[in-house]
Amino acid sequence: MIISNKYKLIEKIGSGAFGDIYKGINIRTKENVAIKVESLSNETKLLKNETKIYQYLGNIQGIPEVKWFGVDENNNYMAMKLLGSSLTDTVKKYGPLSLKNAKYFTVQILKIIKKIHEKELLHRDIKPDNFLFGLQEDNKTLHIIDFGFCKRYLDNDGKHIPYKVEKTPLGTPNYISINVHEGTEPSRRDDLESIGYVALYMLNGLLPWDDLNNYVQEYKNVNNQMKIKKMNLLKDERCPPEVTLYLSYCRNLTFEETPNYEYLLGLFDS
Repeated sequence: MIISNKYKLIEKIGSGAFGDIYKGINIRTKENVAIKVESLSNETKLLKNETKIYQYLGNIQGIPEVKWFGVDENNNYMAMKLLGSSLTDTVKKYGPLSLKNAKYFTVQILKIIKKIHEKELLHRDIKPDNFLFGLQEDNKTLHIIDFGFCKRYLDNDGKHIPYKVEKTPLGTPNYISINVHEGTEPSRRDDLESIGYVALYMLNGLLPWDDLNNYVQEYKNVNNQMKIKKMNLLKDERCPPEVTLYLSYCRNLTFEETPNYEYLLGLFDS
């Protein structure tokens, strides 16, 4: 299939809640790309907005470059830099990472999220699936994808979004913060807490509450049990001290507080 006389779809390489992702090639330059396809019948129509977010974030290390956005009678399309395996795929294939490597990649993730926060945005769906390695000489560099849940945390006047409760938890349950489990509006602290769970996943290849996903039909009960297991994590002696200190700091941040990213980077940058 040829799109806009420019890109050829080669094979499907992924799918998400809002569309499918294909490996493609620019038929003029022969450059390999990833192409995200979103049906126009999809009520949410998030792809155009996601394209604008990638472009707004620009040349930040770890933000994939968007090559093109287009529309036909059936779909929206976004072509972007082709990336490699996700953190999830890598851990499943090779097993848990060493402490040294887990710390190395946690620092990369933290630096990316710090830059996103400096651009006044929250990602709100931080998980290993959304971090992809580059290809060739870029194969030790992580890139963040999927800005479908992204939101500004400051308004046009520089005022922080209001504190709200009784919200439906947003994001992937295994990686959301305790506050989000409780129905609180996400802020910077919650993106950061999620990174702590990603670090733990890299180290162990699983999370202590993974098994609860087998009981999705009891959502409220599972949400509460997952929250309790996360709360108890700081007492678990098997949890590395770096991760314990990290999560403890994130959980003590207030809703509008600007995190001390340098302190958090220092916990892992050694």
